Amino acid sequence: MRTCLPLILLLSACGPAPTDPGPGGVSVEDAKALDEAAARLEEEQADPPTLADQVNQ
Repeated sequence: MRTCLPLILLLSACGPAPTDPGPGGVSVEDAKALDEAAARLEEEQADPPTLADQVNQ
């Protein structure tokens, strides 16, 4: 059992690489970028610019 412990610890430290495909074939890195873009869009929709702000640009 003692010989298995270091192996288990090494394997538990492994995680997905940023380029590994995730759900739907999208890489982990791309999924994170999509999540950030969605958050920005939601933030913009929560506080849209007024008509006066758009005209004065």
